[in-house]
Amino acid sequence: MTPAGPHEEEVLGKAYDARLVRRMAEHVAPQSRLIALSVVLMFVVMGAQLLQPYLIKVLIDDHILAARPRGVALLAVAYLLALAVELLARYGQLYSMELTGQNVIRHLRDRVFRHVLSLDSAFFDRYAVGRLMTRVTTDIEALADLFSSGVVTLLGDSVKLVAIVALLWWLNWRLACVALAICPVLFLLSVLFRGRIRQAYRDVRRRIARMNAYLQESISGVLLVQLFRREALSRREFADINADHRDADLRSVVYESAFSAVIELVGTVAAALILWYGGGQILRGALTFGTLVAFLEYTARFFGPIRDLSGFYALLQSAMASLERIFDLLDERPAIAAPAADASVPGRARGRIEFEDVRFAYRTDQEVLHGVSLRVDPGERVAIVGATGSGKTTLIKLLIRLYDPTSGSIRVDGRDIRSLPLSYLRRQVGVVLQDHFLFTGSVAFNIAFADPALSHEKIEAAARAVHADGFIGRLPGGYAAPVRERGGNLSVGQKQLLSFARALAFDPAILVLDEATSNVDTETEMRIQDALLRLMRGRTSLVIAHRLSTIVGADRILVMHHGRIVEEGTHRALLDRGGIYHRLYQLQFDQEVKASGPAPLASPEVAS
Repeated sequence: MTPAGPHEEEVLGKAYDARLVRRMAEHVAPQSRLIALSVVLMFVVMGAQLLQPYLIKVLIDDHILAARPRGVALLAVAYLLALAVELLARYGQLYSMELTGQNVIRHLRDRVFRHVLSLDSAFFDRYAVGRLMTRVTTDIEALADLFSSGVVTLLGDSVKLVAIVALLWWLNWRLACVALAICPVLFLLSVLFRGRIRQAYRDVRRRIARMNAYLQESISGVLLVQLFRREALSRREFADINADHRDADLRSVVYESAFSAVIELVGTVAAALILWYGGGQILRGALTFGTLVAFLEYTARFFGPIRDLSGFYALLQSAMASLERIFDLLDERPAIAAPAADASVPGRARGRIEFEDVRFAYRTDQEVLHGVSLRVDPGERVAIVGATGSGKTTLIKLLIRLYDPTSGSIRVDGRDIRSLPLSYLRRQVGVVLQDHFLFTGSVAFNIAFADPALSHEKIEAAARAVHADGFIGRLPGGYAAPVRERGGNLSVGQKQLLSFARALAFDPAILVLDEATSNVDTETEMRIQDALLRLMRGRTSLVIAHRLSTIVGADRILVMHHGRIVEEGTHRALLDRGGIYHRLYQLQFDQEVKASGPAPLASPEVAS
């Protein structure tokens, strides 16, 4: 592990990308009513805000200085009413905009998750899980601020600035020129600080990405860290990364604080200029005192939007970078093409499997299967053996269309699997993989994983068939017992039994066991031997195994070597041939077959 590495990625792109905005507009359009409501309320807020200084001007000029108390109470009520309208309208505007943002990111997150589930295995081979999680969580969350405090705020602040300038000009154009004389300086300072704030923001986001990557790697490999006594070194590395992030965050705080302070200073200077020039105008009788007070109030309201607009730049830049990554993910097209929607769906499969001159390569420069042809009849039990990397598991992945062959065809019951709906194909094939993955939930949930509506009777029947009911009954809560992440509270054997039950709960026509008993101890293996014999009866069964004792009773055994089927026959015939299978058998087992007892695929004649 290294503090910095390939997990880092550029987090900022263009500050504005019209193409991305147009695409995002498709997701925002359904919220147009909420947006319109927020805009209307924004103008109500703005009107109430801008009315208040003018009411103060009228109060001072027309009543206080003129010594006319009549109408003061009415002005006070009007001021309080304007304040109440501002507060209520601001609440409504903020709530409607937050609701808009949350609705948009909820629908966008749903779409991204649905899209990820539709992608093929080749995509996940090249896309890190951590990056996918970032797309669905952090990147989409970055858009929330853009909607809740970005777009409408940008519009409101821009309109407010124009309105304030117009009001100042209307009240007294000479004093307006004095008040706005400082704006060029403010613009130059904004440009200067914007670049520094942008760089500081980029540094913070990069260090967050580095920290997340290091945490994910360290926690995932915590067992290895502990076994190699690397805790102290890992703590020091993380402390360095954490300190680096703190320093970057402090730099961003310094620039943000300095910019806010400069805005305050400029506002103070502007107020001083107004008092200096306005005071002279009052002495000469060219300006009323109320107008001067109104100028000061409007000027104070002028510099807030300036500060907000400068901060919006960093917010917009972050959102554009997130949008680009999200849409890049959504633009990924699954390599596994589903058949037309009107494709006919046959009934339950009989289970005949045919591979015809199948070739396949995970990468274009390295072919894994070289013209494999085979036929498995309905109800036949076929075992596939061979050295690691010979292509055994690849055959299964092609059968259930995790990948498509580079050339050749695969048929089930005489029909090309590419013409079958994926849901139908994968419903007909029950697969038990070597990695017995369990999800957080109950035992019953994991058995009925594909159909939460599966009856409890069928769940129990599947568990009994693989002899999983014994240990389930001893769990607190039985079938309602919780299963922790990846089955962390269960033994390897228990997880394997639940995987068997999950695959068999739906009575598949074709059963695939991919090294499914490779980690099962002898006692557990004995418990599932008769269950497997019963379950495979009447089903087409494909069994991939390194432990040859588990497949000696198969109807046929296929021996793969370097992506080709090089031998085929029964256990006895292959031993008599003296080829690769014979050598594998001698290397692995010699005396172990006799000691291990009957094998899962062993018929009584073979086992005896």
